[in-house]
Amino acid sequence: MDLVLNLAIWLPLAAAVPIAVLPGNGRRPRWIALAASGAVLLLSLVLAVNFQRAGVAGLQFGTHIPWIDLMGVSYSVGLDGLSLPMFLLNSLLVFLAVLISWNESRRTREYFALVLVLETAVAGVFAAQDFLLFFLFWELELAPMFLLIGIWGGARREYAAMKFILYTVAGSAFMLLGILMLYFAAPAPRSFSMLYLAAQQYAPAVQSLAWLLLFLGFAVKVPIFPFHTWLPDAHTEAPTAISVLLAGVLLKMGAYGLLRVNVGMLPEATQQAASTLAALAVINIVYGAFVAMMQTDLKRVIANSSISHMGYAVLGAAALTPAGIEGAVFQMFTHGTITGLLFMMVGLVYDRTHTRDIRVLGGLARRMPFIAVVFIIAGLASLGLPGLSGFVSEFLIFVGAFPVWQPATILAIATIVLTAGYILWLIERVFFGPERPDWQGLRDASRLEAVTVSLLVLVIVLVGVLPSVLADIVIPGVAPLAARYSG
Repeated sequence: MDLVLNLAIWLPLAAAVPIAVLPGNGRRPRWIALAASGAVLLLSLVLAVNFQRAGVAGLQFGTHIPWIDLMGVSYSVGLDGLSLPMFLLNSLLVFLAVLISWNESRRTREYFALVLVLETAVAGVFAAQDFLLFFLFWELELAPMFLLIGIWGGARREYAAMKFILYTVAGSAFMLLGILMLYFAAPAPRSFSMLYLAAQQYAPAVQSLAWLLLFLGFAVKVPIFPFHTWLPDAHTEAPTAISVLLAGVLLKMGAYGLLRVNVGMLPEATQQAASTLAALAVINIVYGAFVAMMQTDLKRVIANSSISHMGYAVLGAAALTPAGIEGAVFQMFTHGTITGLLFMMVGLVYDRTHTRDIRVLGGLARRMPFIAVVFIIAGLASLGLPGLSGFVSEFLIFVGAFPVWQPATILAIATIVLTAGYILWLIERVFFGPERPDWQGLRDASRLEAVTVSLLVLVIVLVGVLPSVLADIVIPGVAPLAARYSG
């Protein structure tokens, strides 16, 4: 299985090479990207099935190859119950992003090659067990995302891409300082191995400062207020498929780093900062919901909704209880699928109406019944309707956080009313009411579009009705993490 994991990591990058070097911008790049991303999705499912059958805690499918012995750097990868759901989510959303980009006509070779490079970079972040390798994959993700926004984005694409890169590079600088602090504070022989560094006892001052530096790097990516302002601009200008990946997996890199590194490796500092983390989570939840209510652009509503919903994952992490941490991992996975679906539906509406302005839309359900139904399902999942995956993750977070942070949990639960308000209001204004004459000639989803979005609907319903398909993977990974705080 270790070979399967390495194939799943590097196959997209290998496929990006012939796409980039072969001449022509015909259909060949699309088919190579589809074949590569589809193969990676199948490999990820094989890993998930084998992991579920094993049912054991700890790292699986590990590969450890010495790389730079002088510095204690190795090519070390593996998956556990914390990283495997994110790895699977990445492979699923990239495959769907290729499908919804099928008609991309501008510089198709470069576009699909960059999407595949992005897949390898994100997969490497979730699989890396060496801190330097983790950082290298983290940085590799920046270049393709910057170019995908800056070249294929909207009217203000250069501004949005530059803002994205400045925020994330600044966060990465803090993160690198934190990594180096832990490395040099560890006893000889020094190593960048995450398992080795997690087993060390650091002086309180070192642990607190390293925790803060690492948190700043991850907080930009989540994003946590006040480091969030790059996200609405990036989402607004990015093409549909890239918005799906940005919300679906790139934000999860920050939450994953927070759980893997801050919570998993620095328990004393995490306990000291837990109250601050819970307060920031509530600010994210409430602030994001209020800002989403004020938007008139469909993408900005969903972007600010992401800020709010990622706050729930942070609240679960701040609880430091088994249910809270499990809920945080669930929220990362379910938010990726739900928000990915919402951005797909916004893209379908925009492709037909050429506007995202809610004020000029209305009555679209009569012309686009399938798109309207799927949009409603995604919206109901986002507000946490029972039977859909969003309910499972939020319920776990509330159960895990309430005994520890009662006021914060009550505020988070109350914000569901705001979420329901802006989601239902958006659906009512876009799809119902009097039909405008401008929209009488619109067509519904094509067969390819219908199949693509239906796959995400299937995942959302499956996890909502049968959460054990994800819980059987998450619980073994969360148990050792939560055990560090059992006292």
